Amino acid sequence: MNCLKSLCLAASAAALLAAGPAFADGDAAKGEKVFKKCAACHSVEPGVNKVGPSLHGVFGRHAGTGEGYSYSKLNGEASEVGLVWNDETLMDYLVDPQKFLETYVSSNGGTPDGRTKMTFKLKKEKERADVIAYLKTLSD
Repeated sequence: MNCLKSLCLAASAAALLAAGPAFADGDAAKGEKVFKKCAACHSVEPGVNKVGPSLHGVFGRHAGTGEGYSYSKLNGEASEVGLVWNDETLMDYLVDPQKFLETYVSSNGGTPDGRTKMTFKLKKEKERADVIAYLKTLSD
């Protein structure tokens, strides 16, 4: 019987790990509402930049490569060392953009220099997951 319990526990743990991170369950409709906090600086229209770049098609894009936007040196460095926006990178970035970029650049062989223009921080994990789900709907 102990062997059966151990097997069940192992199977349950494997299922939980295979399910992926909790942030994969973002709600795009809620994310669109949360995005209103972002809309002061970002548009979702292709090629329409504001204080920040358009976020249309950002999911799966290399950092610092949005068309027609002048990125900070730090964002350019992140792009050079291979940063691509996906669930994980966006989830970590939105907590503290400056810290994330500095860490990413230095841990990928670069020397971080300068400051990102993105000063807004989205601290709540659920809000970040929802915004990411919304941004995914804007990718071509």
